Amino acid sequence: MTTDYRLVGIAWRLDRLRWVPREVLAEVVLRDGLCMWGWTEDEPAWQEERLTDQELAAVLCSGCPVQDECLELELRAAGLDTVGVWGALSEDNRRALYPHWRQRGERAEDGATP
Repeated sequence: MTTDYRLVGIAWRLDRLRWVPREVLAEVVLRDGLCMWGWTEDEPAWQEERLTDQELAAVLCSGCPVQDECLELELRAAGLDTVGVWGALSEDNRRALYPHWRQRGERAEDGATP
């Protein structure tokens, strides 16, 4: 089995969010996530294209300032049962990331702090 060091690096990067309560992550993602702003005027041009999950993640999340917060929130909430596009990663990539993320240790749950 080969280790995807890009995913290991992402897991390490998410460590800075370990103790941020879930409700705070949700608030930040809802407030600042580009995908949460909705589409004004016309539908996005790429919407008619058949994109892979990875391509869709890259398009939807491009330039989003809260990709890490979104990813941390989804990993906590769904774990291996993750679906859709979250944190600029496809479902398959998040499932592959999950064990590396879990190895990094405990996380704040429901407002608990260390």
